[in-house]
Order: sequence, then structure tokens, then C-alpha cells
Amino acid sequence: MIRCWQLVDAEFDRVAHDYETQHAAATRLSGEETEFFARYKVQDARHIAAAANCMPTRILDFGSGVGNSVAPLQGEFPTAELTCLDVSAASIDYSRHRNGDGPDYRTYDGHTLPDDLGLFDLVFTACVFHHIPADQHVGILRQLRTRLRPNGLLVLFEHNPWNPLTRHSVDSCPFDVNAVLIDGPEMRRRILASGFARCDLRYRLFFPRPLAALRPLERLLTALPLGAQYSLAAR
Repeated sequence: MIRCWQLVDAEFDRVAHDYETQHAAATRLSGEETEFFARYKVQDARHIAAAANCMPTRILDFGSGVGNSVAPLQGEFPTAELTCLDVSAASIDYSRHRNGDGPDYRTYDGHTLPDDLGLFDLVFTACVFHHIPADQHVGILRQLRTRLRPNGLLVLFEHNPWNPLTRHSVDSCPFDVNAVLIDGPEMRRRILASGFARCDLRYRLFFPRPLAALRPLERLLTALPLGAQYSLAAR
């Protein structure tokens, strides 16, 4: 599938005010609300950062969209400055209306990060790269690496294409019509190709809500490539 990155901002401008409804419909088989997915990712990011002895004072939410991660990030990292960056101006406007003026909201052209962004301790990005053409991944990841302070951390989440329920969810979601899912090992390879020295892969979301009592077992299953999503933590 040939995709044009210049169209992604227009796609998300169109769905900004209907994003949550579409997301909820696509993930209904999980039994979870939209907030659950944002919250677990940010909680995981906090645990990953703590294990890496990284205490962020500045965080970049790359591809922040309509701001689903803003409240969780503010809750888990209450003293950190938060910058929200996205290609969709409509999504940024919606996020500001929804979350208030606390974060620094920014748009960019999808190719080159703004020169005045500064440096960050944590770059957080959630299910963004499947909307970016594959041939641009390494270049964008390289730019993100250069915006990290010493001991800084990239935490990236993506859908796992090896999970059939994930594929069903993505295939049934209108704003994912042009999405191209990336498997975990390939995404890890691209991160390392961008210059990161280390990258740890963990699989997540093995149990839907009816089996939520089993979720404490997930910490034993992170190497099993069957979870609905995965995280990559890079230094």
C-alpha cells in the first residue's frame, strides 16, 4: 500500500472530534473503555522510567493526537513539563480544549521536528508509527534520539500484528484505514538503526476485561509475542 504522509494530518483533522467514538467501537471486543488503553501505557512508561533511573522533568508526547495520554501523563509525572506534538492542528485544538492550557501544544510538518523544541528526558509515543510511512521511521526516530538528554528514554507503543484481535480492531477502525502495522522485532530493528544503543521489547495486553483477574500474570508473559500491543524502551 502506497501512503502519503502529507495526507495523515488531513485524515486526523477530519476525525479529531469523532476519534474517541471510533476508537471505542474498534476496541469493543476488549471490553475496555478508551481511557484504559491510554492509562496502562503511561503507567508502563512510569515503571520503565523508574527501572531505568530516569526521573523526567520534560516529556514529549510525540503524535499526541486528541490528547488521550495528557491526563495520565500529568497524573503519573506531576512535576514534569509536557509538550504535545502532532501533525494535526484540529487534534491539537481538541486536546487543548479537552485538557486545558497546561501542556505546550505544538504542530509540525511531519518531517522535521521544530528547532526550538529543546531536549527531553522522556519521549513517549503511543500507536503513532503505523500511520507514518516505513521509509520515514528511521529518520524520525533519529530526530527523536537527538532530542533526548543524557540518560533520556524513548518509550514507544504499537499494535502487535501477530494478534488476531488487534488486526480485527485495526481493520474495523475508520481512522486506521491507511495504517500499516509493524511487528515488534522489526520496529526494534528500526529503532536501533536510528542510533539507539539499547532497545527492550515487551508484549502487553494478553487478557480482555472478562479475564482481568489474570492480568497480574502479564509480567511473566512479556516475551510471548501474542499480546495485543507491545512496548519498546530505548536508550
